[in-house]
Amino acid sequence: MQVCVLGAGVAGLVAAVTLAERGHVVTVYERAAELGGGAASWLAGGMLAPRCEAESADASIVAPGLAGIDWWAARVPVERRGTLVVAPPRDAADVKRFARLTEGGETVDESGVGALEPDLAGRFRRGLFFRDEAHLDPRRALAALADRLRGLGGTIQLGREADPVSAPGDVAIDARGIASDASGLRPVRGEMLILHAPEVTLSRPVRLLHPRSPLYVVPRGEGRFMVGATMIESGETGGMRLRSAVELMNAAHALHPGFAEAEIVEMRAGLRPSFPDNLPRVTGAGRVISINGLHRHGFLLSPALAGEAAALVEGSQHHRRSAA
Repeated sequence: MQVCVLGAGVAGLVAAVTLAERGHVVTVYERAAELGGGAASWLAGGMLAPRCEAESADASIVAPGLAGIDWWAARVPVERRGTLVVAPPRDAADVKRFARLTEGGETVDESGVGALEPDLAGRFRRGLFFRDEAHLDPRRALAALADRLRGLGGTIQLGREADPVSAPGDVAIDARGIASDASGLRPVRGEMLILHAPEVTLSRPVRLLHPRSPLYVVPRGEGRFMVGATMIESGETGGMRLRSAVELMNAAHALHPGFAEAEIVEMRAGLRPSFPDNLPRVTGAGRVISINGLHRHGFLLSPALAGEAAALVEGSQHHRRSAA
């Protein structure tokens, strides 16, 4: 079957690769002139952390999120080092609250925190370790998916827009995120930093339960770290706001004072596509299948959503054959 995918963010590329692996002929249309140029997923943390995300999300994301780790690991480099959650001593109650709202976290004391992350030794009295979580570099992952798609005979048309109704092919997958016209979709603004801090060494994502500015720090290798991310109910575009930058920088310094000497490599903001319940949806209308509303779970849930979309594509293919 000839499938047209609109959008080369994580949802679009995962769907494209999934369909190409199943033998479909796939063409991706991306309006940006370069990969990731218009995608919120280019700014993502890359945490594959369903158990931690369940602290503020529906628990239904956990099972597909854990399965998604295996999907990613079979196709791109993935670090399976777990997630460490800590809080300043004065906010130790937040660790207990986080444990109540999640499952699978192992309580670690001060020495346990130091054993997992020597650079944090003596800084936090208690934490939670989610052993079966993972992380990846989103930008490398998207590039790897694009290469895999091309290797499977797929095509990516950069700098090209297409309308889902009139797009070529038998089926169109609309994965344009906030640029789509999906009913009920709202933007949630997220801002992030990339820092070069060679004095800091972390081997896994660390979440700091800060009362004003909770944040996560994700290692990207070669002394670089992604620090994020705000969640603001706003559709404003443009660069990072001063308030957000100050809050993220202060929280990073609270995690490790070595971040005070970090070089700011990047400060950017993007809009996450979100439905009212913050859960994604795969819907079909005629020949158009929509994948949208991934909120802050793009890398986590894209493999499961791509599987749902592929089932709809192949269901429509079977229906056409039966009708013929």
